[in-house]
Amino acid sequence: MTTVTLGQAVPDFQLPATGDKTLALADFRGKRLVLYFYPKDNTPGCTQEGQAFRDLSDQFEQANAVILGVSRDSVKMHEGFKTKQGFPFDLLADQEESLCQLFDVITMKNMYGKQVRGIERSTFLVDEQGVLQKEWRKVKVKGHAEEVLQAVLAL
Repeated sequence: MTTVTLGQAVPDFQLPATGDKTLALADFRGKRLVLYFYPKDNTPGCTQEGQAFRDLSDQFEQANAVILGVSRDSVKMHEGFKTKQGFPFDLLADQEESLCQLFDVITMKNMYGKQVRGIERSTFLVDEQGVLQKEWRKVKVKGHAEEVLQAVLAL
């Protein structure tokens, strides 16, 4: 499988999402799409990142941008996380890692002294025509959602 490249069209994808939906890239034509990949629901960093996007969601919406969170958790886990945190955006369940592989966000990480495969916190900005315009890898949560919003506004 190929991976996405800046300045190139993102191949269409389709994944189960919260709200009993299946979402595809084609559903967002004409809108800017912020895809943020995070390791796990209900963990401190992932909660803070989701809350930051939540708190700026109105501004993203005004800029014609849709936010989608992506992790390997199940839709059921996502539903609980979304409800608990009051996220106004959907979360995609990539349990087969197809989208994770497309965006090359699976990496080896150290967890309690052991090597484990996991999602490297990353965000991607796709324009209205489905072209990848910007990527952030090895994301630090503090200030990240604001930085993404500035990039959306600059498109």
